[in-house]
Amino acid sequence: MNSLPVLDWSDRSHYARDLKQCRYCPGLTHLRDSKGKPAHKVCAEQALARQAAEAADAYQQNGHLA
Repeated sequence: MNSLPVLDWSDRSHYARDLKQCRYCPGLTHLRDSKGKPAHKVCAEQALARQAAEAADAYQQNGHLA
C-alpha cells in the first residue's frame, strides 16, 4: 500500500531513548505517536491510510460513516 508522508514527527516528543515494539509491526522503534505509544512513522501512516480507505468504503456503501 502506498501512502504519502502525512505525519510530522520532527518534534522531540516523538522520540524516546528506549526501544519498544511498534504497535503495528514486530519491529522495535524509538518513535512514539501522539498518544505516546511506540510506532514507526511509516507504520502509522499506513494505518491512517487504511482507516481512511475503510471510512470511504463505509460511506460509499451506507451513505454515511459506520
